[in-house]
Amino acid sequence: MKSSVSARLNADLLEQQYALWCADPRSVDPTWSAFFEGFELGVAQLKPKNGEGAPAAPVAAAAPAAAGSPSETDLAFYGKVVSLVYNFRALGHTQAHINPLADHQERNPRLDISQFGFTEADMDREASNPLFRDGAKMKLRDMVAALEATYSGFIGFEFTHIHNTTVRNWVRRHIEDHALRGDDPADRKTRALGWLIEADSFENFLGKKFLGEKRFSLEGGEGAMVVLNAILEKCPAAGVLEIEMGMAHRGRLNILANFVRKSLTTILYEFTPNYMPDLVAGDGDVKYHLGYESVRDLPDGKVRVSLAANPSHLEAVNPVVEGKARARQRILGDDGVATDRKRVLPILLHGDAAFAGQGPVAECLNLSQLPGYRTGGTIHLIINNQIGFTTMPADARSSAYATDVAKMIEAPILHVNGEVPMELYWAAQFALEFRQQFGRDVVIDMYCYRRQGHNETDQAAFTQPHIYKLIQARETIGQIYKKQLVAQGALSQADADKIEQDIWDRFEAGHAKMVEMQEKGERSAFSGSTAVEQMPYTHAPVPTGIGRDLLQHVGKVLTTVPEGFNLHPTLAKRFVPRRQEALQNGGPIDWAFAESLAWGALLTEGHQVRLSGQDCRRGTFSHRHAVFYDSETRARYIPLEHVSPTQAKFCVYNSFLSEFAVLGFDYGYSLGAPNMLTLWEAQFGDFSNGAQVIIDQFIASAESKWQTPSDLVMLLPHGYEGQGPEHSSARLERFLQLCAGKNIIVGNFTTPAQYFHALRRQKMRPFRKPLILMTPKSLLTRPEAVSQEADFLEGSCFQEVLPDPMHFDDPMSVERVIFCSGKVYYDLAAYREEHGIKNTAILRVEQLYPFHDELIAALVGQYGAANKFVWAQEEPLNMGAWSYIFPRLEKVLDRRVRYAGRNRASSPAAGSKAQHYKESKALFEAAFTV
Repeated sequence: MKSSVSARLNADLLEQQYALWCADPRSVDPTWSAFFEGFELGVAQLKPKNGEGAPAAPVAAAAPAAAGSPSETDLAFYGKVVSLVYNFRALGHTQAHINPLADHQERNPRLDISQFGFTEADMDREASNPLFRDGAKMKLRDMVAALEATYSGFIGFEFTHIHNTTVRNWVRRHIEDHALRGDDPADRKTRALGWLIEADSFENFLGKKFLGEKRFSLEGGEGAMVVLNAILEKCPAAGVLEIEMGMAHRGRLNILANFVRKSLTTILYEFTPNYMPDLVAGDGDVKYHLGYESVRDLPDGKVRVSLAANPSHLEAVNPVVEGKARARQRILGDDGVATDRKRVLPILLHGDAAFAGQGPVAECLNLSQLPGYRTGGTIHLIINNQIGFTTMPADARSSAYATDVAKMIEAPILHVNGEVPMELYWAAQFALEFRQQFGRDVVIDMYCYRRQGHNETDQAAFTQPHIYKLIQARETIGQIYKKQLVAQGALSQADADKIEQDIWDRFEAGHAKMVEMQEKGERSAFSGSTAVEQMPYTHAPVPTGIGRDLLQHVGKVLTTVPEGFNLHPTLAKRFVPRRQEALQNGGPIDWAFAESLAWGALLTEGHQVRLSGQDCRRGTFSHRHAVFYDSETRARYIPLEHVSPTQAKFCVYNSFLSEFAVLGFDYGYSLGAPNMLTLWEAQFGDFSNGAQVIIDQFIASAESKWQTPSDLVMLLPHGYEGQGPEHSSARLERFLQLCAGKNIIVGNFTTPAQYFHALRRQKMRPFRKPLILMTPKSLLTRPEAVSQEADFLEGSCFQEVLPDPMHFDDPMSVERVIFCSGKVYYDLAAYREEHGIKNTAILRVEQLYPFHDELIAALVGQYGAANKFVWAQEEPLNMGAWSYIFPRLEKVLDRRVRYAGRNRASSPAAGSKAQHYKESKALFEAAFTV
C-alpha cells in the first residue's frame, strides 16, 4: 500500500512537471528539462513508422511496474543518469583544464557523483542516454569518465544556453565526436609547431634587434596563430574567399608579419629611428595600429586577408570590420540565397578585459542577426591574458567569464587551453564549420597569459608578482610543444631544430635586406603601404544637375504605388498628391522629395545607395517615407527599388537603438563599397555624440592616419525649435574643431536643391571625403524652404555660399552684411521683411568647411559700402560655428566681425519655450543692430 501511494505521488509530480515543460521548457528545473527531452527522444525512436500515435506522457512510467516494464528503481536510476549527463553538458566547463598557469583545476562539487545519489554499486550498472553518444550502453563509471573527457578536458564548452534544438544538437554531436577522434595526424602537428615557432621567434627577434621598443607582443598568446592558420587552412574548402579582420594592438605586428604576410622588411624598417612613412598626405600612425591586406596562396585556393587599421580604442574597430565585410559580400554577390554570406568571413580578435568591458562588443553582437547588418556570423577569438593592463578579472567584470555577454545571442563558447595546440586547431575549424553551417557568431576564448607587461617597457611584477614569477619560469609554448612532439616520436630533434633555424634565418635575411636598403637610400623599396592615393580637394564646381526627363521619371516612380496597395489615408491624400503637384507645376520641391530625387538619379547612373539609422525609413519627423506600408496587411513597397530595370541596389534599414555600432558599421561599409552612397542618419543630431569615438578616431582622422578615404554621409537633425537641450544641437562646433587638411566636409544647408546637389556631388568628384550635414527639422515643412524644378536641372550645381536673394536697387546702399548658416537664415529674413530693413544683406555659408574664402570675398565685394559685418547663429557663443568662423571671416574681410547669438552656456539650449523665444528675439535684434 505504501509503495502504491508513493508511486502515485511520484506520478502526480511527474505529470505536473511534464505539463509545465510542454508549455515552456524553461519553466522547470534543468534536470527535469533534460529528463523530458531524453524521454521524448526515446519515445520518438519507438513510434510507428507511419508516425501515428502521440507520445504517452511519462506519468505511466511512474506507476507500479507491470511485468516486463521498468521498475521504480530503474526509472530512478535513469533519471539520475539523465541529470548526470545534463549537468556535465551544462557545467563541465567549470572544471575543464583551460588555464595553462594552473597546476590543477578545482573540481565543481555539483559534478561529484555523490550529488546525483549514485551508490558505489551503481558504478558498475549499465547506463545509457539518448543524448550522449547516441545512447551507447556502458558502465556508469565508464560514462562518468567519458563525460569528464568530453566536457571537462582542455576545452570547456558552453552551449546549453542555445534554445534552438537543431543548433544545440549539432554542437553536442561535434563535441562528442571530438572526444572520440583519436590522435591527430603528424603533419597537422608539424604545421602547428611551425606556426608557434614562427610567432615565438618573431617576438624574440624583434626584442633582440630593437631592444626596449614597444611592440605589444603576442608572447604568451602564440596559440592565436594556430587558431588563425587553422581557420585559413580550411577556408577554400569551406567556400571562404575573403577574410575581414579586426584587432587591437596586442600581437598585431606578429599577425601582420606571419598571418597577413606584410613585408617583413617593411615591418623591421618601421622600427628604425629614421623611419618616415611614405604617405601621400597626412600624419601617419604608429606601426601597431596600421592595417594591411594580402592574398594568401594556399594549396586548395587563394584567400584575400585584410586587417583593418585600428586606434587604441579597444573594440572600436569591430563595427567597422562588420561593415566592410557586408560591403565585400555585396560586391562579391555573397548576399544571395545560394551563398548566404559564406564567401566573406569576419574575424575579430579581442582581449578578455575589453570583451567584457567595452560597449561596442555588446552592440556588435546585437547587430549580428539584424537584416541590414547581418554578415553571416563572426568568429570571435579572445586572447585571454587573464588581465587587463594591471587589472585582475575580479576587478574587471561581474560575470564568471569574459565571454558571458555573447550568451545573449546564443553563440556557442569554447574556452580553450592556449597551450594545447591540437585543441586550438580543432576549436578553430569547429568555429568555421559552425559559422558556415548556421550563419551565426561563435566565440573561442583562448586562455593564455601575457609574458611581458602591458608593453615591453612595463613592469608587470609591480602589481602581479606571484603570477609573473610563474610566467618568467615558464618556457614558451613553441618550445614546450617542440619537446612534446619529439618525445612522442612525431618529429625528430633534428627536424624540429631545422624548423626553428629556417624561420630564424628568414628573419635575419629580412633584416639584412632592410639594412642594405637603408644604406642605399632605397626608401621606395620598402613596400607595404595600403594607402589609397586620391586627388587633392578642390572647390571647383561639379555639374550635378540632371535632365528634366529623368527628374520627371524618378518623381513619377516616387509617387506611384501598385494597384490594390492600401496606402495610409494621410499619405494618399496629402503626401503623394503634394509631390505630384510639384512635378506638374515645376515646384515647390521640399527637402525629402529632393533627397529621394537625388537617390533615384544616382541609382539610374549605377551608384548604389544605402541609408541606415533609427527610424530612418519613415524619418524621425514623418517626412521621408522611403518605404510605404499597406495599411491593412503591412506589406512593404519601396518606390526607389523600381526606378529602372537596370538600376543599382537601394537599401534602407531601420537600425537598432545604437549610434556607436551602427555609425561604425556604415563607415566600414563606405570603405568596402566605394561606389555606393552610404548614409547614416541620427534620430536627432544630439544623439550622434554616442558615436563620438567613431567620429574622432575614424571619420575625421582615418585619411590622415591610414590613408583610407571614405565618403560616408552623416545626417544630423539640427536646429533650435524650443525643444530643449536634447533636441536642438548636433554639436556643430565639435565637427568644426576636427577640421584640418581638407579631411571632412561640414555643411548646414538651407534649400532642398543644395541638399540634392551635395548628395550627388559625393559620387561625382574624383576624391572622397566624409560629408557631415546639419539637417533640418522645421525646415522640412517650412513653406519658404523649398526649391523649384529649375534648381535641379542640368547646368545647376552645389553652391558653397548662397548670395542674398533680396534685390537691392543699389548694392552700395548695403551697410551691413550678416553671415549665417542653416535654419536661422529664414528667421533673419523674416525679421528683415517684417521690419522693412533695406540696408542689410544676408549671406548663407552653406559649406562651413572647407571654407571658400575666395567666394566669400567675391560676394561681399558687391557691397562696397558695407562697414558692419555680423555672424548670427542660434547656438550659444561657445558652441556653433562662431569660434571657428570669425577668424576666417576677419581674414577675408580685413574687418572686425561682430557676434549675434545666445550667450555662453554649458547646456546646448534652454528647456523652456518661453525662454527659447526670448533668446531668439534678442538674437534677431542683435543681428541688425550690434
